[in-house]
Amino acid sequence: MSTRIAFLKGHGTENDFVIVPDPENAVALPPAAVAALCDRRAGIGGDGLLHVVRSAAHPEARHLAAEAEWFMDYRNGDGSVAEMCGNGVRVFARYLQHAGLVTEGDLAVATRGGVKSVHLAKDGAVTVGMGRALLPDGDVTVSVGERHWPARNVNMGNPHAVAFVADLAHAGDLLSPPPFSPAAAYPDGVNVEFVVDRGPGHVVMRVHERGSGETRSCGTGACAVAVAAARRDGADPAVTGTPATYTVDVPGGTLVITERPDGEIEMTGPAVIVAEGEIDAEWWTGAAV
Repeated sequence: MSTRIAFLKGHGTENDFVIVPDPENAVALPPAAVAALCDRRAGIGGDGLLHVVRSAAHPEARHLAAEAEWFMDYRNGDGSVAEMCGNGVRVFARYLQHAGLVTEGDLAVATRGGVKSVHLAKDGAVTVGMGRALLPDGDVTVSVGERHWPARNVNMGNPHAVAFVADLAHAGDLLSPPPFSPAAAYPDGVNVEFVVDRGPGHVVMRVHERGSGETRSCGTGACAVAVAAARRDGADPAVTGTPATYTVDVPGGTLVITERPDGEIEMTGPAVIVAEGEIDAEWWTGAAV
């Protein structure tokens, strides 16, 4: 492995990421090293890590290489592997543009949650086709302290529990995972969204992302919230033939989510590259142990 490891820092609605370009998949990323990079005091700091790899060079993505040249090997802030990250896909695409690897327009990005269609607009906005939501059957409850709420189980390639609450402060500090039941609903943990209405087609949310704690934004979470809100409001585009669009405010900004009649969900929002540099080789050697 090379001792020179480049990195960039980027964010999408303040959901921030360490970006490690590694086209040939030559950089080993043990969980301890990822967690150290994402540490906000002793590392670079980020909610997660975007490992940029050619699909053909990664064993988990080779079967997708004909559909998408680039694979987003996403890691949570604690070093664990995740299926998808909606804000991460936008920042991943922005990095590819920043590096001159793609231009404005359409591209495909491989993820563990499947191939995602991305559009880089001239105005800087990035739209991601997030796929279809799955709505597993069964009641789910989430709790914070003495409060309990029913939650909608929504899967966006990763699991979500969406709870509509009277006050976002009721979610507490969201530093630790909110308890949920039944345990069998989410055997690998869950992202939990707490949601308050702001007006017709307009909601605001806070989120606990598994492996990261509370984050400033969660793209798949915003999609899950929009779908849950639409069903609560009696809207199902597959039935009505009319798209359902929700503006979702997150602590770090605003995302616009549209569910189309064919079930495809599109997320539009900003993506920014903030800085770039090089990881110190001696520090990296110690962190990777």
